[in-house]
Amino acid sequence: MNPLHSPEHWAVYNAAQSGRDVRELCREVVALAGPGAGRQAIDVGCGAGVETAALLTAGWRVHAVDGDPATPSLVRATAGGEERDGLSVAVVPFADLTTLPPADLLYAGYSLPYASPDDFPRVWAAIRRALRPGAWLAVNLFGVHDSFAGTTDGTFLTRAEAEALMDGLDVVTFREEDEDGPSFSGPKHWHVFDVIARVPR
Repeated sequence: MNPLHSPEHWAVYNAAQSGRDVRELCREVVALAGPGAGRQAIDVGCGAGVETAALLTAGWRVHAVDGDPATPSLVRATAGGEERDGLSVAVVPFADLTTLPPADLLYAGYSLPYASPDDFPRVWAAIRRALRPGAWLAVNLFGVHDSFAGTTDGTFLTRAEAEALMDGLDVVTFREEDEDGPSFSGPKHWHVFDVIARVPR
């Protein structure tokens, strides 16, 4: 395993995230989906819970999932309290993720690429099963040109493979980024697919 993506790395990374802005893809899907009005969202790979807190603020109930043991305390601190209404938090690494509760919105920001090729198909199947009719899906996937490809046991996709994952969904946004840029661990080449899709009703 690349030491940048060890459990120790993620603990440091997540602890440093609480003050950052809500990611663009999350803002976009929240705007498209409209007020949460008590509907159920899932944040897969929630980290410190920045997007979890944004979903709660938009009126969603949120089930936040991450493999870092510190997740519950981090997310509850970011979300504004131990007893935040509508929030549930689970510590489940991708290696153990087999099922998710039914959801009207599922967000996975820069998390799914860190599922190993052995785990990814099962995790993706769990995500697809969780989506109710009319549900929104917003995910970042890594492409084969990403500089992390070959350095960590993650899942890196061609554009055709990323598009195939959306079979049966109505794709609203599909952006491809293939350029150098900054990251938490220093400059890198990003190859990312930003996808928003919706389950037909």
